[in-house]
Amino acid sequence: MKRKNLILALSLSAALLLSACGVGEESSSASQSGTGSGDLSATQEEQSSGDEQSTMPFTLGAYYSYSFHPVLGNSQANLTLAPLMYESLFTVDASFQAQPQLCQSYQVSDDGLTWTFQLRDGVTFSDGTALTGTTVAQALRLAMGADSRYAGRLSQVADIQGTGGTVTITLTQANGSLPLLLDIPISLGEGDRPLGTGPYVLYETDDGLELRLREDWWQGLDMPLTQIPLSDIGRGHSLSGAFNSGDITLMTADLTENEALGYSGSYQVWDYPSTNLIYLGFQTQRGVCATAEARRAIAQAVDRDRIVQSVFAGHAAVSTLPIHPSSPLYDESLAQELSYDPTPLKELEELSGRPVTLVVNIEDTAKSAAATYIAQSLEEAGLVVTVNRLPWEDYLSALERGNFDLYLGEVILQPDFDLWELVASEGSLNYGRWTDRGVDSLLRQMEQAQDSQRQSAAFSLYDYLARWAPIAPICFPNGSVLTQYGRVSGIQPTQSNLFANLSQWTVK
Repeated sequence: MKRKNLILALSLSAALLLSACGVGEESSSASQSGTGSGDLSATQEEQSSGDEQSTMPFTLGAYYSYSFHPVLGNSQANLTLAPLMYESLFTVDASFQAQPQLCQSYQVSDDGLTWTFQLRDGVTFSDGTALTGTTVAQALRLAMGADSRYAGRLSQVADIQGTGGTVTITLTQANGSLPLLLDIPISLGEGDRPLGTGPYVLYETDDGLELRLREDWWQGLDMPLTQIPLSDIGRGHSLSGAFNSGDITLMTADLTENEALGYSGSYQVWDYPSTNLIYLGFQTQRGVCATAEARRAIAQAVDRDRIVQSVFAGHAAVSTLPIHPSSPLYDESLAQELSYDPTPLKELEELSGRPVTLVVNIEDTAKSAAATYIAQSLEEAGLVVTVNRLPWEDYLSALERGNFDLYLGEVILQPDFDLWELVASEGSLNYGRWTDRGVDSLLRQMEQAQDSQRQSAAFSLYDYLARWAPIAPICFPNGSVLTQYGRVSGIQPTQSNLFANLSQWTVK
């Protein structure tokens, strides 16, 4: 059975997926000196620095020599710019809810396999070509291809057809949260700089590339910027270096990762929630973690608040459930039942003094530090913990061979928070070898549930996982937008669109 693919992340890969680092970027080692998330207070020196920077136009970074295609491109810096030029059937907001954009309305067949989307009238690409069902279907079929970064999430799509103002998607298996997976940029063509329906158009000038605001954009919102110069970062250079020097005004960063020390000067930080789940995995087939009672006790003995504050400097959301707390599907009462309490582990006399091995990737500074805090929490509750810090290849080999009692992992979930690969009996990331047909059934029910059914399906799934504890969720690290101090206000970024509310920004 094909499933939407997930990625087991470490610092090297997560930085490429979540930050604005482009292909070939080198990280800086300068010290961090931020002003806090959205914090508008500053010293006189910082205010002076901001006044000097405000004389420069608002500028973004790009890699000119790499593709700008929003589906086929592989430069994350260029992909970060995609929402300025391209739009999608739906967007995903900060609460991980699907919001219609190019889609006006939709209908679903009784069996949940056929979805028909009605497109908005009057939408055109930047050259005047009308948005039609045919062009949208072509763009989505391109996104299904092996070269697309969206191929995994569309793996259950059997067919896509478009005609007139409608697009029909046929699935191989019912998925009630399909709109959450359709925040895929719609472009016209397969070239490196295809046309889009968004507010800005990419132009080449004598000075380089720039984005220009369209006069005929269908949304017609007032934007704070009519032109946005793009600074060419080039091979062997870094966005962080360009940001530190003031050449660019804004960039994304993962302040929980190794690159967090690569930013200097006066800047502001604007966090946004992500679908990256850091979790503790258990060896369920043997040893200390073979029983659900032991796994539950260990999961509850982890002091998540301490980890988030001490390791991630608050740039993460504590979570005892495998879904972000910002989601309406996150059940606060259930989460509270699983909150920090070392007592159950202390009371398990058969575990007192038992040795356990916790495996973590040594190349990931943040998770390596988190492993230390986890070990301390578990030792305070009576276990004897050895933290085995391994290079990535050795770490992955240990997981695949089951050579661990515990492991600390990170997975990049899709916007629908599908957990199949992580906890299903046949899941490719189920390294703990937990086999339970009951959870397989609940996962399918969750996937198929629509609208009001999703709340109850989610509770049933998360309650079941809490009782059997094949994994222990720890937190969801935030992504961050950095801006030069005092240049921009009113930012409300989302994981898929840093410019989500651009019309409401104030730019100096």
